[in-house]
Amino acid sequence: MYDVQKIRERVKPYKDVLVFMVTLLVANYFWKFTMVGDENGDAVTWFGIDITAPFEFMACHVADAVYWIVGLFRDTVYKVGDHVIRYDNGVGTSIIWGCTGLKQSFIFMCLILTVLPYKTINHKSQIINSLWFHKLWYIPIGWVCCYAFNIARIAAITLLIEFHPDWFHFLHDYLFKYLFYAMLFGLWVIFVEKIRPRVLSH
Repeated sequence: MYDVQKIRERVKPYKDVLVFMVTLLVANYFWKFTMVGDENGDAVTWFGIDITAPFEFMACHVADAVYWIVGLFRDTVYKVGDHVIRYDNGVGTSIIWGCTGLKQSFIFMCLILTVLPYKTINHKSQIINSLWFHKLWYIPIGWVCCYAFNIARIAAITLLIEFHPDWFHFLHDYLFKYLFYAMLFGLWVIFVEKIRPRVLSH
């Protein structure tokens, strides 16, 4: 039978990564099973409560931003309604509630909120309060990064599918999806490895 203390010592070097993985999975599945929306983006509910408005606003905003960016490179693009961006050749994409980047912003917030102090020191409560203060300014910075990356990824996908519509599935469901999560991981690493040590060293 393993000594609990020995198990803790073995796990200790990986504690941050384990917390990251558990938080990522819990936040992802919490969102997946509590946020319900149709493919047309007509309605989004959370525990049965209609929260369509912010998603509709963001979907329209993302569509406008992407249309403007794509228009800088293509004169064959036009916008249909509030959500659809299409080319003269008929290829196009629809910006729905799942394209708003709000899910990734939620997950990023959860990842930073669950970052723990890594040692017990004097005046621990003051240090923890200081760490929380840094979380509160770092999370909005992460949201800005999520917003910018989301606009860039959808614009890139839209540009690339004009002549390669068969690339959409790979670009949307794999490449840019995992690049998005890689960016979240990078932001988390910066907080854990650069910001937290400075806070806890004072």
